[in-house]
Amino acid sequence: MEVITALQNRVSCALLTEPGPSAEQLEILLKAAVRAPDHAMLKPWRFLLIEGAAREKMGELLAKAVLADKPDSDAAALKKIRRKPLRAPTILVVIAKIKEHPKVPAIEQIITVGAAANNLVTAAFSLGIGAYWRTGSAAYNNVVKTGLGLVPSEEIIGFIYLGTPQVKFKPAPQVEVGELLERWS
Repeated sequence: MEVITALQNRVSCALLTEPGPSAEQLEILLKAAVRAPDHAMLKPWRFLLIEGAAREKMGELLAKAVLADKPDSDAAALKKIRRKPLRAPTILVVIAKIKEHPKVPAIEQIITVGAAANNLVTAAFSLGIGAYWRTGSAAYNNVVKTGLGLVPSEEIIGFIYLGTPQVKFKPAPQVEVGELLERWS
């Protein structure tokens, strides 16, 4: 798929099944991700791969985080939380490794990692891999961050669910870009 076609037509795909991306495809996705603009070449990203039984362990971590915030959560809600990581065969946690730098503030590093995540989901779309970028409260929860091995200088930018689409990609909504552009004089 041509780059402009992928950029203009990429859509999220939440209905995913086996198989997840192959090792070769994951390498392609990560190589695309790290081509994001990177001021001072800090490489402020890392990626955590969650597959197989580790998804169930992730579900337990999410339930633990919910219980820490809401100890009175009912069994049905916790069951739903535990099943979230099972929505796809592969999850990539995109993490910003924020470094002290005199010319590159934390916000720039976070934006860089967001751009890397965007490159990753667009590359997945171009390969026919379904991708869905999620954040939600789990991305900002200290129980989750600690459980995934993050240190205080790291932030979760997103959980990217990857797999084989169960349905055909829906057409991307068309956007009238003329309404977005203003000229400053």
